Amino acid sequence: MIDSLDYVSIPPTAEALRQDVRAFLAERLPDLPASERARSWIGFDAEFSRALGQRGWLGLTLPRDYGGAALGPFARFVIIEELLNAGAPVGAHWIADRQSGPLILGYGSDAQRQFYLPRICRGEAFFCIGMSEPNSGSDLASVRTQARRNANGWSLTGQKIWTTQAYRSHYMIALVRTSGTAEDRHKGLSQVIVDLSLPGVTIRPIEDLTGDHHFCEVFFDDVQLPEDAIIGQEGDGWKQVTAELAFERSGPERIYSSVVLLNEWARHLRARGAFTQAERIAAGRLIATLATLRAMSLAIVAKLEAGESPATVAALTKDLGTTFEQTLPDVLADLLASEAGDHAPPAELLRTLAYITHIAPSFSLRGGTREILRGMIARGLGLR
Repeated sequence: MIDSLDYVSIPPTAEALRQDVRAFLAERLPDLPASERARSWIGFDAEFSRALGQRGWLGLTLPRDYGGAALGPFARFVIIEELLNAGAPVGAHWIADRQSGPLILGYGSDAQRQFYLPRICRGEAFFCIGMSEPNSGSDLASVRTQARRNANGWSLTGQKIWTTQAYRSHYMIALVRTSGTAEDRHKGLSQVIVDLSLPGVTIRPIEDLTGDHHFCEVFFDDVQLPEDAIIGQEGDGWKQVTAELAFERSGPERIYSSVVLLNEWARHLRARGAFTQAERIAAGRLIATLATLRAMSLAIVAKLEAGESPATVAALTKDLGTTFEQTLPDVLADLLASEAGDHAPPAELLRTLAYITHIAPSFSLRGGTREILRGMIARGLGLR
């Protein structure tokens, strides 16, 4: 049975960060057009990420001993919510801050924590995710990339795909097979940290429908890794990656990927000064859905803070959130199509709509496909 989600409020100490973040963003992003802001969590700006690090706004959940702020997940939620709502370019530090840092903190050696975590908190170490592979996709247990022991540590051979920002990242945390074969499923899987500058690593960006090329395929040809590249215990990779995915699937980015478009549409309606009945109904439904999803995401934050691993409810929130994100451009496209003449929608709103419409199919792929997530939910309900 799926655990209940209790309604929770953001603690005042975390909420107090909001105005400072808004002031910072107003200064840093005064003229960025909406069609660019809509790319927020794939927008790559290393200088912007370092500026967040200097403010102490990266690694908010990490201990101060490792360069973090030790403010907890609610503080991070507030900052991420403001960054995404403003359409800030967070792609450089995104994965490291969201999941690589907490994973290393939870399972890494002290040497790994001392080396990587302060760099993550300063916005100096960018990570990508090495989970999916060709012919495996969301079926992570079928990965074939191998790391085999040798006299110098580990020899890594294989291929990863869907590795966002790999060509601009310093490191990858890869799920690999350290024993057995793909038929062994969960057994024999481990996680390793790969320095992407090592010999034998080849990275090829993949262009998507929008013309962006942040997705990549990565090839490993007998890449020599040191003995201490492994995170945690050999063979514990499945347990670790399952915990990691709870961070990836439950955050506000799973409900706010289209929020810049929603904001632009609301701005257009206010400027026009008149609302049709269809627009009122659509706005009410969209805002009510968004508020519900936000409450669910906050409830999962509370579970993570309590040390729980809410994998099933995170999958549920991600599935519902991406459905909302994909529905939004369709709803607005129908409404905007009826406008013409003096009330025609502004060009920047239409450009933003076009971008979100093209990128929206990926929302239900990244972080686990809808089919995989619904299988997890069914198991949580005891239906399979």
